[in-house]
Amino acid sequence: MWKVLICTMLGSSLPAVSLIAAQAQQPLATPAEAKLIADFDARVKAYYELRDKVDEGKARQTQTKEPEKLEAQKKALVANIQKARAAAKPGDIFTPEIQPFIKRLLKPAIKGTDGQENKNTLKEEKPMVALKVNAPYPENQPLSIVPPDVLLQLPKLPKDMEYRFVKKHLILYDSRASLIVDFIYNAIP
Repeated sequence: MWKVLICTMLGSSLPAVSLIAAQAQQPLATPAEAKLIADFDARVKAYYELRDKVDEGKARQTQTKEPEKLEAQKKALVANIQKARAAAKPGDIFTPEIQPFIKRLLKPAIKGTDGQENKNTLKEEKPMVALKVNAPYPENQPLSIVPPDVLLQLPKLPKDMEYRFVKKHLILYDSRASLIVDFIYNAIP
């Protein structure tokens, strides 16, 4: 916040993302919250490692200019993940314990004037997606734009893992496999 005040007094401005980052500092987590975040991180890491483990043979991503080969690799990866996670269900990663915490983390980014703008941005895309764990995200449906200050509220994710919204529901999306990994119903009001 002090950077914003100094730059305002000096007549200069910071880039929008820097302003947002300066304002969106999360308070330090309590020991119980830190434990929730550590558990969530471990679950995401376990999924990530499973995906990398099943990324073999025909699923192995290689560089090519042949779209058919890329599509075949992606389909093989999806099939391998779905087979390895055949018993996957909602709440495996977004556990019932962390869901209220995630919802609470999102509240500051969707309150007030800026919050209304964030809500409008999240609702711009209107994907028609059935929420089902381990299901492919439909290719013909748009992915929501998630404002940076909303992302700053949430735990960091590894490469190829993203937070996306389907209406007011938060999904954990594997962009490499185009799969819905898990979701939280009504993450934002």
